[in-house]
Amino acid sequence: MIKNLGYRKLSKTSSHRKAMLTNMATSIILHEQIETTVPKAKEVRRVVEKVITEAKKGQHLKVRNTIKDKVAFNKLFEVLAKRYETRPGGYTKIMKSGIRRGDNVETALVKLVD
Repeated sequence: MIKNLGYRKLSKTSSHRKAMLTNMATSIILHEQIETTVPKAKEVRRVVEKVITEAKKGQHLKVRNTIKDKVAFNKLFEVLAKRYETRPGGYTKIMKSGIRRGDNVETALVKLVD
C-alpha cells in the first residue's frame, strides 16, 4: 500500500533538489518574495519555515547547513528572527498568480508575512 508520505521529488536528483531548494530559500530571505511553480513553492515553504524557526532558537550551525550566503545568514538572524520572535509559525504565504505562458504551468508567489 503506497501512502505518498514525505516530500515531492520534483523530477530532480537529490543533490539538484537540495541545491535548488536552498537557493530558493536564500532568495526568499534576501528579497522576501519569489515567483515559482506551485509544487516548488509548497516544498520551499517547508525549508524556509524550518530555517526561520531554527534562527529564532539561535541555532547557528543548523541554519548554516542550509543557508550558505553570508548576507542572507546575517539578515535571517538580525532582521527576520526578531520580526517573528512572537509568531509561533506560518512565516510564509503562497498566492497563486496564474498560468505561465510558455509551458502552461501554474505559478505562485511565495512571500514572507509581515
